[in-house]
Amino acid sequence: MSKNAVYWLWLQKALGEGAFFKEIIKDFGGVKALYDSNILEWKMSPALVSKQISRLEKAKLSDAENMARLCERNGWQIIDYDDDRYPQRLREIVNPPAVLYVDGELPDIDSRVVLGIVGTRRASEYAVKVTGLMSGGVARCGAVVVSGGALGVDSAAHRGALSVNGKTVAVLGCGFGTNYLAANRPLRNAIKNGGALVTEFPPFTPATKYTFPLRNRLISALSLGVLVVEAGVKSGSLITAEFALEQGRDVFAVPCSILSPDYAGTNKLIEDGATIALKPADLLFPYAERFKIDMSKVKTVNELMEETADKNANIAGAAEDKLSFERLEEGRQKIEKREKALFGLSESCKTVYGVLTESFQHIDIITEKCAMPVSAVLSALTALEIADLAQSAGGKRYKRS
Repeated sequence: MSKNAVYWLWLQKALGEGAFFKEIIKDFGGVKALYDSNILEWKMSPALVSKQISRLEKAKLSDAENMARLCERNGWQIIDYDDDRYPQRLREIVNPPAVLYVDGELPDIDSRVVLGIVGTRRASEYAVKVTGLMSGGVARCGAVVVSGGALGVDSAAHRGALSVNGKTVAVLGCGFGTNYLAANRPLRNAIKNGGALVTEFPPFTPATKYTFPLRNRLISALSLGVLVVEAGVKSGSLITAEFALEQGRDVFAVPCSILSPDYAGTNKLIEDGATIALKPADLLFPYAERFKIDMSKVKTVNELMEETADKNANIAGAAEDKLSFERLEEGRQKIEKREKALFGLSESCKTVYGVLTESFQHIDIITEKCAMPVSAVLSALTALEIADLAQSAGGKRYKRS
């Protein structure tokens, strides 16, 4: 913490997260000078409005001091606007956070290539795989991967970086100490050990629909460029992309299938001028000269896929002798169970099951393959799900269980 940390905590408490305080601090010459000024001086300032003055009056420094002690007890760092560790990239935006709460070790943001990777929570298997390859590919070259710690693309981005011992930062839309997304707690712990969890929200602040847009502006602000993987036309990922453009950051996008209207937002970004990203090198090339990246060492997608396959093969090979009989028996039982379940179902169910694959497909593709009315296909899919023969995901996508 800087010597002025409690005053920044006081200011944040008074004006709220995302407040526009830069002109206020400039007018008073510093946050402590603002605190030390009297109400008459506040009223005379052209940078303050009456509502802000009222909130400054009500805010107590003792609350800020209690917050500082709470964070210290829990091992949460406070990086305020006056702190030398505060990223310069955040200072550039119009409404930087007065305070960052950090769990872990925040990398030196300003001296590294930092890339934001965002996308839908209901990611397809394709999106998860692509995200992991892109994230791992840039992280192994020294880039820091920033995302939002959510399910789907966010989780794949963090895991991709961690899989190559890279650095990753999760910007949260809630305060530390909340129960938000308990399922991702193990991943957040891994991120903390391989980078940092960051939030501008005080401890125990719950996640709401208002906190996530504020979170999104920080993902883009910390980054030099933002990659969008699978996004709907009204998604939070597109909000992040909009912030990136406003902040002068680069925007990249992985093309989606034109048969997937649920993710049309990504292709719309490309239509509007986003750079198409087909490989990790596409994300690193704009910054190679500035950060002295040897582009000849950047792996291609095929090379990364081969490495992944080799790694999985080694893991599988190590357990082959021990598990071969168990796998054979499990496979036999699964086939018998599936045949029994299919036996009692209608012909339309069997037809639909016949076109399902191990990967998710959109309902339109399934319907086209079956040459059946969509209503009949949906009815059959429901029966297959009840029989545990099919599995659904967001965006009207289905696969075999």
